[in-house]
Order: sequence, then structure tokens, then C-alpha cells
Amino acid sequence: MLEKIFTFTKAQLSALAGGAIDYSVMIFFTEVFHVHYTISIAIGGVVGGLVNFSVNNKWTFRSKDQEYKHSFFRQMFRFALVVVNSILLKSSGTYLITHYLHIDYKISRLIVDLIVSVVFNYTLQRYWVFGKKPQND
Repeated sequence: MLEKIFTFTKAQLSALAGGAIDYSVMIFFTEVFHVHYTISIAIGGVVGGLVNFSVNNKWTFRSKDQEYKHSFFRQMFRFALVVVNSILLKSSGTYLITHYLHIDYKISRLIVDLIVSVVFNYTLQRYWVFGKKPQND
């Protein structure tokens, strides 16, 4: 149980690092280049996703006594699928909250990110992207 809490904490720190970059890129493209925030979310999602994948692969889900179920390239492919769907959830969720509740897109994005990060991204990354081979006891 303690190991799962530790892994979850590391995953959230990794998500925070990737998310900070993602969020900064979104703000930059929206405010400086006047790109619609839903498109900026996609751009930031790709950049933040690259950071998040690297940290998760090398630190978050790595263990000394277990190997991953899938090769590095298969992990990248699966991670890309998670990121694309995450971007769709974040863009549409941010748009809906911003448009219908009239909340600034920066705040809407934080609300949606929190939900998508914990419920969607963490679960798929832990068990589907970076799953471990069963240990032989």
C-alpha cells in the first residue's frame, strides 16, 4: 500500500512538472500570439506530454526489481494515445466551462486539469502505458 502511495505521489509530481510547462505554453500562445485557447491547449499538451513521458519512464514508474510489460516504443505509442485523448478532454472541458459558466479559461483549465490528471491520465499511465511484468515468486 505504501508503494502505491509513493508511486501516486511521484506521478503527481511528474504531472505537475509537465503540467506547469503545458500551462505556460498555453498561456504564451494564447496571450502573445492570440491563438484560441483550445488550440493552445493542444500545443502545450504535446510539449508537456513529452516532459511527462520522460519523467514517468525514467523515474515515476521505474523499479529496480521489475521490468515494464511493453517496450519503450510501445510505451511511447500508448502514451501518445493517452495524451491525444487527454488533450481532447482538456480542450473540450475547458471550452465548456469557459463558455457556459463564463469562467476565465485559465481557471477553467486548472479545474479540468485536476480532474483529467488524477482520474484519466494517472490510471492509464500506471496500468496501461507503464504496466509491470508480473513477478515470479
